Amino acid sequence: MKKLDYHQDLVNNVRQALTEDLRQGDLTANLIAADAQLHAKVICRESAVLCGQAWFNEVFHQLDPEISIHWLAKDSDRLAPNQTLCEVRGNARALLTGERTALNFLQTLSATATITAQYVAAMGSMGNTKTQLLDTRKTLPGLRLAQKYAVFCGGGCNHRQGLYDAILIKENHIHACGGISAAIKQAQTQQPGISIEVETESLAEVAEALTAGADIIMLDNFSREDIQAAVTLNQGQAKLEVSGNVELAQLAELAQLGVDYISTGAITKHIQAIDLSMRFNEA
Repeated sequence: MKKLDYHQDLVNNVRQALTEDLRQGDLTANLIAADAQLHAKVICRESAVLCGQAWFNEVFHQLDPEISIHWLAKDSDRLAPNQTLCEVRGNARALLTGERTALNFLQTLSATATITAQYVAAMGSMGNTKTQLLDTRKTLPGLRLAQKYAVFCGGGCNHRQGLYDAILIKENHIHACGGISAAIKQAQTQQPGISIEVETESLAEVAEALTAGADIIMLDNFSREDIQAAVTLNQGQAKLEVSGNVELAQLAELAQLGVDYISTGAITKHIQAIDLSMRFNEA
């Protein structure tokens, strides 16, 4: 699990979002005097885990570097309903122009961090401390590293960042290469030293992946009984990852089966934006 370097993505995320909203300019904000100043507070209306401060800050930095932002909470903090997150002061036009874009980032990334924290809590509800929760590539287009950072803020762990930094041999790769053993051999030849993960759909495929030298074996849509059988068959040779239709209610039980990882796309795609509001007053 590599440390995320999301800064350049962050700058580009914000630039693209502002371009999407502004084009030739903010027609409504231009009704306000150019030198008018405003003070605003951002309030969280529900329980949540905060994430996205850097994206929020970058929105206003790109619009007007003179805007000041004072945070009263930090990323990964647990938030209570009606808690004030930050205070913002500066040019009224810039604040009003950036309001929605800044909140969009904050509410989306906080949503990812919040659901991740719920999944992590469920996994540990029976005292398990070994199994880690992993994210997937099922992220919002353009926000891959942002959402993976949010997973980290919620207490989860990051899987591969993309297709470029790890090998995950899935069903279609296996078919195209002529089988699990052939696919693993090809990976070992082309990318020596890179961790190799293989998706399996049966205990026979688990056995083949072990023999071929897979580093991580994904147990895709395995029953509880077959997961236990795979753990016994594995005997610690490879890391085991449970994946496929993982639901919140299942996590505590799955985490007790002796696997190393549980991965789910739900924490990045089944999200509901956190209810935030920005309240303005004259500076």
